[in-house]
Amino acid sequence: MKHYLVTGGAGFIGANYVKYILKEHSDIQLVILDDLTYAGNLGTIKDDLKDPRVEFVKGSIVDPQIVQSIFEKHPIDFVVNFAAESHVDRSIENPQLFLQTNILGTQNMLDTAKKFWTVGKDEKGYPIYREGVKYLQVSTDEVYGSLGETGYFTEKTPLDPRSPYSASKTGADLIVVAYSETYKMPVNITRCSNNYGPYHFPEKLIPLIIKNILEGKKLPVYGDGSNVRDWLYVEDHCKAIDSVLLRGRTGEVYNVGGHNEMKNIDIVKLTIATIRRLLEENPEYGKALKFSSPDLSWLNDDLITFVKDRLGHDQRYAIDPTKITTELGWYPETKFADGIVKTIRWYLENQDWVEEVTSGDYQKYYEQMYGNR
Repeated sequence: MKHYLVTGGAGFIGANYVKYILKEHSDIQLVILDDLTYAGNLGTIKDDLKDPRVEFVKGSIVDPQIVQSIFEKHPIDFVVNFAAESHVDRSIENPQLFLQTNILGTQNMLDTAKKFWTVGKDEKGYPIYREGVKYLQVSTDEVYGSLGETGYFTEKTPLDPRSPYSASKTGADLIVVAYSETYKMPVNITRCSNNYGPYHFPEKLIPLIIKNILEGKKLPVYGDGSNVRDWLYVEDHCKAIDSVLLRGRTGEVYNVGGHNEMKNIDIVKLTIATIRRLLEENPEYGKALKFSSPDLSWLNDDLITFVKDRLGHDQRYAIDPTKITTELGWYPETKFADGIVKTIRWYLENQDWVEEVTSGDYQKYYEQMYGNR
């Protein structure tokens, strides 16, 4: 049996990963550590918490006492670190918070794992680790900076972050590399392109556009919308992380891309058209959303409004996932045309979740479930 510690497990990708490994692996025990900030919602994993294999701990990866207490209580084999401040706009407003969580938190996780996994020293003085342990850092393609119209990020691309967020993630990656080199700690780093799918907090592009459409609001698009991103369906990402954790070569970085490059403006237009089609084909969606009229003529590209561009906005990201495909047999299975329909259907059918995470009711849920314990 393997014991997992998943940090940030109530966030978007972390929660999807929790659901994935619980489905795929029967012989595991899982501790979820999450500070339940605005993007971490206990309601997202409330069904998973009913599983006897799962324990939830509220706390920050920056807190040494909380992290140490988990290792004292559980024989942790795998650490998968999703926990991070992750929104570029917020990093521009408050860079220090990102440095504290993303860099110091990562170092705290590494140091605690190193302490509890070390069983001796070799003849050169390097730590000897308990067999079968590994630390996996979930990172981002933004550490590579910005691309021109051609080319792809590979694992050999120099790190060149442009925002406080990407700089903090770069710093975290380098700390992981340092622990690998200095202490021979068993680690991996994955760097992914833009994720989309269920349970995505509506501040990122796709869920924000969906939410605004369903509320009849304008759709803000930075600059002229020409910025290009590579989109990765979140469950495909979870499969990639699982593959790297179980079969990846120790010490290696693996890029995880979706082969779905699109301009932001095209994403917005496709989302508008897809929502309109789904509402026309499924009148029950409109009834559930309490639209006052079945007339959907208002649902068109006129909803788009261009806003002042983000400071330091990277023009294009694109990942080459050849290494993970060649070594581990992973490839992105979900085409964007299919994934966006699955994503929109999920949001249409789970409006209670959207209302909960945007209203702050998840804090009440936490108090109800854990406040007296």
